[in-house]
Amino acid sequence: MAWIAGVGLTAFGRQAASALDWQTQAAREALSDGAVAQTDVDGLIVGYATTLNHLMPANLLAEHLGVQPDISFGMSVGGATGIAMLAQAARLVDSGAAGRVLVVAGEDRASGQTVDTSMTTLAQVGHRDYEVPVGANVPGYYALLASAYLHRHGLHPDSLAHLAVQMRTHAGRHPGAHFREGIEVADVLASRRIADPLRLLDCCPVSDGGAAVLVTDQPTTPRNVRVAGLGQAHLHQHISEADFDHFGARRSAGQALVEASVDIDDIDIAGVYDSFTITVALLLEEIGLAEAGRAGAMAAAGEFDLAGAIPLNTHGGLLSYGHSGVAGGMAHLVEVVTQLRAEAEARQIPRSARWGLVHADGGVMSAHVTAVLEGPATAALSPAEQHGRERPT
Repeated sequence: MAWIAGVGLTAFGRQAASALDWQTQAAREALSDGAVAQTDVDGLIVGYATTLNHLMPANLLAEHLGVQPDISFGMSVGGATGIAMLAQAARLVDSGAAGRVLVVAGEDRASGQTVDTSMTTLAQVGHRDYEVPVGANVPGYYALLASAYLHRHGLHPDSLAHLAVQMRTHAGRHPGAHFREGIEVADVLASRRIADPLRLLDCCPVSDGGAAVLVTDQPTTPRNVRVAGLGQAHLHQHISEADFDHFGARRSAGQALVEASVDIDDIDIAGVYDSFTITVALLLEEIGLAEAGRAGAMAAAGEFDLAGAIPLNTHGGLLSYGHSGVAGGMAHLVEVVTQLRAEAEARQIPRSARWGLVHADGGVMSAHVTAVLEGPATAALSPAEQHGRERPT
């Protein structure tokens, strides 16, 4: 059984510090939060950072941080990397190969490289022969998905804009968010066109910052959250090869829910990858948290707000908390853990939360990883004590 014992998350934004500095800050916060000494870390998994471009990111951080783990490696599956690292850490402790695994990400993507460099680097997820040479980039790939989605469901772009507004509303309650000023649908539609039908406010910002979680084989404090279920699916790399009816999120989430022995209707709080408004719409609908073509309408109706049917990305998500590479996706994980602990302060959801779901995708809806988490109030109970306990509705 694996537990998330500690979490660390820095503020996101344009801030002067190196990728290693962001990783170190978040790692130390997670260790302190989990009440585990730095010398007790026996596993270290670190996500790639485009500004470092180092072949051995975990060994580099280990030296910088001052830890000497038995197991150390880097990982790279695009935006899914953060949750994939959590999954690997959980499997390591479940197997007995490690007992205290630190999972870390951080990057100075906003201040450490130019926008052109970021765009060129990220565009490489496209096909090197048939997509990249014609000038395709990540916003362009997702714009194709948005066009197809809007056409299929007979929707106007304002349906997606509601999702951007919802994320900004949440970010306004979080002091660490990159963007906190409120926006309206009209602001989204009036913002600069990036790749039709996507506009600037349909797209996440580029940020600096770091995130970390500490995964252990035993609870270290009563606040620990259990990793109850995990799932993955990798059905394609290039958008030209994707099945628009089944990107992989359904399979990934299904595996995680089955392993956790819960249904999608049991989920109390969700963190779902939102690099673009179309990203989160497609993921919500494929996972089963929204009906087909209804994600935007649900946002407009307040169903993703704190008191809504399924509070979503209550820190502001990538769209407003910010996107610092792998740390951007990990921020969703940190937020869901924080909500399950009932420690989110001004943005705490009003009802008791037992089950959380976090989902991330990498590439262009290419790599999918899902985690189902159980909050500390019930996770520490024995199976006999949990049996028959009524789940919140």
